[in-house]
Amino acid sequence: MENVVLIIHLILALALIGTVLLQRSEGGGLGMGGGGGGATGSRPAATAMSKFTWALAAAFICTSISLTLIAASNTAGSSVVDQLGIDPGSDAPLLPDFGDSLLPPSLDGDDPLVPASE
Repeated sequence: MENVVLIIHLILALALIGTVLLQRSEGGGLGMGGGGGGATGSRPAATAMSKFTWALAAAFICTSISLTLIAASNTAGSSVVDQLGIDPGSDAPLLPDFGDSLLPPSLDGDDPLVPASE
């Protein structure tokens, strides 16, 4: 199910990019294009292309939300601790005990974690 929605989502994304690029420039974007023949602030009449673009955008948002819900339902009940296999209730330390010192272990051979130098 997730793969089908993902493929539809990708097709919608490409179609939305295509329809936006096919639309006529209204001018004023980045100071380029079109003349100032119309009244400022007025919106042009909705064309079939703009209605189609809005429909694609709405479908794209719906597939985005549905993909989010599918992903959330697939991972519900699992956490990082479950995936690592760590029992949070166990008393076993996760790191070796180096004592109270924050210094690195010495190389004099007293530390069992560091091999003695010859």
